Amino acid sequence: MLLGKYTPESFGKVAVLLGGESAEREVSLASGSAVLKSLHEAGIDAHGFDPAHRSICELVTDSFDRAFIILHGRGGEDGVIQGALQQLKISYTGTGVLGSALAMDKVLSKLVWSARNMPTADYRVLDKASFNPNECALILADLGGTVMVKPSREGSSIGMAKASNASSLQKAIEAAFAFDNDVLVESYIDGPEYTVSIVNGVALPSIRMTSPHDFYDYQAKYASDDTEYFCPSGLPVAQEQELGRLALTAFEMLSGAGWGRVDLMRDKHGKFYLLESNTAPGMTEKSLVPKAAAQAGMSFQELVVSILAQTFAND
Repeated sequence: MLLGKYTPESFGKVAVLLGGESAEREVSLASGSAVLKSLHEAGIDAHGFDPAHRSICELVTDSFDRAFIILHGRGGEDGVIQGALQQLKISYTGTGVLGSALAMDKVLSKLVWSARNMPTADYRVLDKASFNPNECALILADLGGTVMVKPSREGSSIGMAKASNASSLQKAIEAAFAFDNDVLVESYIDGPEYTVSIVNGVALPSIRMTSPHDFYDYQAKYASDDTEYFCPSGLPVAQEQELGRLALTAFEMLSGAGWGRVDLMRDKHGKFYLLESNTAPGMTEKSLVPKAAAQAGMSFQELVVSILAQTFAND
């Protein structure tokens, strides 16, 4: 394993923050296990640390030097753990408090991107306290007849649904309200989904996903055998470069840093639309960021160590 200018000892004692209490707990445990294994193989003194079962203050009492955040969803990607680590003066991987909070909130992400004239689908924001089911037909008409419904602050497509009539839209919105008080309703983009991983300010080769499901949902991401991934994605060089620039710009607009992933859709006219930014995406050896890194010539272990090495900038 190449550690560059670092030795395994220079990293000190590393906490791999995994699990947590969000709806994405199981995915985080899988990601954390893969990261932990890779760090051990690199000779780094790394330990799994699940905030669902341990006090975060134990990071200090147990003399941890730095943290690899691989918590997904609330409590891990929304700025909460980042703020706690800053108070404890423990360096951590990835995006800071503000960027994590912005990226985790799909509504706030849309507002920032829209204000900066970035390409996003038309949308409506609904509040649980004031939602009127009688508005569903009008919402559909305003947004083109078919929409995607998303809880504002969930990941891994949890709580998402596609709707094309008032009845299905009402059910989808009410189901999404079980996860969040704010729900985003977006015009449906009929086309392939792409994702661009970002590591150390560089956009890695894009990945195109196809699935027989209505959309790239939780089942398609984690349980289905018929989801296909194409990396390289098949775009001409100029479009691949354009997509990389768009993703990197969108990531940085939300104060993203270190590493992450930006998801997009491409319509039938070839235009890309931003979906969301992920500041602590999946990191099993079959996840999207490692797939893109492999295409760029980076092994899983090299990827994991390079992300951990970002913490030295904050020491």
